Amino acid sequence: MDLLAARADATPTKIALHLPDSGEAMDFRTLDTRAARAARWLVGRGLQAGERIALLMENRAELIELAFAAQRAGLYYTPISNHLRPAEIAYILADAGARLLVATPETAAAAAAALADRPDLPRFIAGGDVPGFASYEAVRNSQDPVPPLPERPVGRDLLYSSGTTGRPKGVKMPLLPPEMRSNPPVHPSWHFYGFSADTVYFSPGPLYHAAPHRYVLRVVQEGGSCIIPRKFAAVAALAAIERYRVTHSQWVPTMFHRLLALPEAERHRYDLASHRVAIHAAAPCPVALKRAMIAWWGPILYEYYAGSEAFGITVIDSPTWLAHPGSVGKPLSGAVHILGEDGRELPPTEVGTISFSGGPPFEYLNAPEKTAAAYDAAGRASYGDLGWLDAEGFLYLSDRRADLIISGGVNIYPAEVEDTLIQHPLVADAAVIGLPDAEFGEQVAAIVQPHNPAAADPATAAALIAFCHEHLAGPKCPRRIFFTDALPRSEAGKLLRRLLKEQYRSAA
Repeated sequence: MDLLAARADATPTKIALHLPDSGEAMDFRTLDTRAARAARWLVGRGLQAGERIALLMENRAELIELAFAAQRAGLYYTPISNHLRPAEIAYILADAGARLLVATPETAAAAAAALADRPDLPRFIAGGDVPGFASYEAVRNSQDPVPPLPERPVGRDLLYSSGTTGRPKGVKMPLLPPEMRSNPPVHPSWHFYGFSADTVYFSPGPLYHAAPHRYVLRVVQEGGSCIIPRKFAAVAALAAIERYRVTHSQWVPTMFHRLLALPEAERHRYDLASHRVAIHAAAPCPVALKRAMIAWWGPILYEYYAGSEAFGITVIDSPTWLAHPGSVGKPLSGAVHILGEDGRELPPTEVGTISFSGGPPFEYLNAPEKTAAAYDAAGRASYGDLGWLDAEGFLYLSDRRADLIISGGVNIYPAEVEDTLIQHPLVADAAVIGLPDAEFGEQVAAIVQPHNPAAADPATAAALIAFCHEHLAGPKCPRRIFFTDALPRSEAGKLLRRLLKEQYRSAA
């Protein structure tokens, strides 16, 4: 018996999933029964252990039940972002070797376009009736949930990286042995945050993303309740914390920006007393922004640095962060290393490649060369980010190596410049890239989203450049400012810097 089945037996009528947008509230018995039926359906289709299915869905209960079903059937399952274009969806389906696709009425058109050249791939629709798709509910409900499934390893997610610097990569981890079904591995961060059966977890992020997806499943396995909106909205998020007495939550810095942009009266209208742990990650959080959130919510913010590959994670709580502002903490397991170009370990305060040792194995699907490139000769793995350690061993992020700007031989980290710009009262969001420069190789350019579009003028640009000169060394300051209505970010809050480089470098 797995943990979901055990929770269904122990607390059958307790609500496992609240979906505020649809008003759906699913108890543990219902979720367990649906997952059992779906698992029987997948096995009945002839899918063998280790084969793969794909889910193209917005945040909805069927995604969660199918994830548990795939685990029981010993399959890999891939939640795909519902914001991808058909060509991007087609690439992931082909790369993952998906044996079937489950979509929704909202994603059906993109799914059909992605499968234009794949008429043989079985396709199903959840939550509606769309021509060309079979009904997922019909095939699920036709199954008897009682007969035991064949003995198989425990299935796992096969998530794809966000593709911020190129085509996304599938992160494949080994299937788990059957005996771990009732005792799955617990991530080291789990106990750090104090999750339990009493947890009420608010998850406004997209369920195709690693952290929201894995945390929701684990909260359910613990016997806690999850609040899953269709998408993030600032006022609705505060209202949900009050309504459901949320204890734990997870955010990205973009959400903090939008919460703090609410009028003062709106921000303090809601009772947030139940809120004990606010986890954030996925993108660097500017120091000023985090200070403002701690001042509002109290010292309940917990930050981590990790990746879908899960070979290393650091964490830090609010009191420790206030003593080490800007840090993402210390590793929970294994060790973190800062390496120079020659692979040697660097001393404190020197910037180099962030690497981890002692983590679990992983591989990039169909990309052995990329898997090998993630490890060095000593077996240390890296997400590709740059950073440094202070004298006490706390980690600080600088930037991704691919985003480093080299101007006149000086290494410039865009995140440092962005953190400065975001402190200006006129700036809602900012991104920094390098543009070609005949004299220096690259020059620093900033793309700024102002709070007020009317401020997008030469005077504001000059003021922002002057502001940077007050706080940064000369070579780090932008030489050009571009204005935009909105920066391209994924739902996980990650800046899609690749798109900005393509747009503004070609214009330059």
